[in-house]
Amino acid sequence: MLQVGQTAPDFVLKTTTGTSFRLSEARGRHIVLFFYPKDNTPGCTAEACAFRDEYQDFQDLGAEVIGISGDSEESHQKFTQKNRLPFPLLADVDNEVRKLYEVPRAMLGLIPGRVTFVIDKKGVIRYIFNSNSAATDHVSNTKKVLQELER
Repeated sequence: MLQVGQTAPDFVLKTTTGTSFRLSEARGRHIVLFFYPKDNTPGCTAEACAFRDEYQDFQDLGAEVIGISGDSEESHQKFTQKNRLPFPLLADVDNEVRKLYEVPRAMLGLIPGRVTFVIDKKGVIRYIFNSNSAATDHVSNTKKVLQELER
């Protein structure tokens, strides 16, 4: 897996609105990039809603939250609407970005992994949290890292 201190690999993916998101165009803001297994599953819904509930805090810390899974744009649109998510979800249907970020699979390789990266304003990875079972810990841990970065 990628390491803290490395430059985050650039990528382009489609958002829920059909526009393209390019990581390098987000420089100047912290990015919370969370890879999750699948829309509308209990753990993924809990994680996305926890990020939603803390979204203003992330904005206040100069960060943008971005979710990525292998689901389609249409699936992401429904998931976003159903859960009132204020941040973009990116459709990595071919799992190319998941591979680029070396996100491991979980549960004997059957489930896509749940990994969160904090990328600083210059594009450097400052934190990585890998846990499929502690979905909402991704939010609290990431927020603490951003608070440290802003000090």
